[in-house]
Amino acid sequence: MNTIAAQVPRTLIADDQPDVLAALRLLLKGAGYQTEAVDSPAAVLDAIRHEKFDLVLMDLNYARDTTSGKEGLDLIERIHALDHDLPIVVMTAWATVDLAVESMRLGVRDFVQKPWENSRLLRKLKTQIDYGRRRRDRKAATQSRERQLKLELDEAREIQRGLMPRRMPHLHGFSLANAWQPARGVSGDYLAAFKLDDSRAALCVADVAGKGFPAALLMSNMQASLKSLASEGISPSELCSKLNKLMCGNTPLRKFITCFYSELDLATRKLTFTNAGHNSPMLVRRDGECVRLDEGGRVIGAFCDSTFTEREIQLHAGDKLLLFTDGVTEARNAEGEEFGDQRLLECLRSYAGRNATALRTLILDEVTEFCDGNFDDDATLMVLIAS
Repeated sequence: MNTIAAQVPRTLIADDQPDVLAALRLLLKGAGYQTEAVDSPAAVLDAIRHEKFDLVLMDLNYARDTTSGKEGLDLIERIHALDHDLPIVVMTAWATVDLAVESMRLGVRDFVQKPWENSRLLRKLKTQIDYGRRRRDRKAATQSRERQLKLELDEAREIQRGLMPRRMPHLHGFSLANAWQPARGVSGDYLAAFKLDDSRAALCVADVAGKGFPAALLMSNMQASLKSLASEGISPSELCSKLNKLMCGNTPLRKFITCFYSELDLATRKLTFTNAGHNSPMLVRRDGECVRLDEGGRVIGAFCDSTFTEREIQLHAGDKLLLFTDGVTEARNAEGEEFGDQRLLECLRSYAGRNATALRTLILDEVTEFCDGNFDDDATLMVLIAS
């Protein structure tokens, strides 16, 4: 019964002549319509605010303006401001081509001149009601899909957030902080900091070519493989070689991963690293000198025969190490200018404190302000300061 009732067309009739309203209500009732009749523009708007209709059948001329149709044209715009999908059919005894064209321009679906022919009017109303219902159904289906997609995206974001370090490990003699800024809800960026044993820790940042779900899926695969290999206690160069062979079988054509992986000896303060095609991290010494950590090899997952070299570098008190993805340096301002490596280096050199969290926030704030919060790519960074 509820389904049948829901299919009965509900039509709002608007005219300032009582005999016209009565005739139209009688005609539509005989055709199986539910109707509501009003005699002024204000009453039309009030009815639409409080009830749902399948169609509005309205006069263009009312008591204030009985010939030009201006009052009715204004009403059309106000109706669509309340319900843009509501079909409108207009009627007037003062029809002109210009008035018809203007009403159609404002979104009216059809135009009928008084006096009307009953069967023709009913056909027009049925056509527009069917059109309106199909449009609403498509819109409802689209909104339902969008809601479902948002739920799935939120779930994927939470899953991926769980893969990121919830908190940075405490590394004796160092301050450590990170930031992760997805461009599209889920990210192809990855960072990790975890202890290998009591005296060694792994620091890693990686980036999949591309964005969104495909990049996030590939990165989750890479992350699981990296964690498994790190547990074997192998060197950074060996780890990247094995990781590359694993990912070559799982990486689609024209996709690849850039990766910087390092091992920090907490006792000796030596950092051993390999860079697989990733943005070279910046190591800024206490005197302002900048060393770029670029030793390594080609990207992960593209060339199965790749080999990797590694380098060892000594860290000293006051040194600041920044690992980052290209979403940081390639963030653009309104003029299309990139944030760039130089601005990033200036942030590192200008910071005189010893707190990695404060430096992380300073960098992220600078980049966000520069691009007005409009990140075109995932932006990830990790800051390590030796104390």
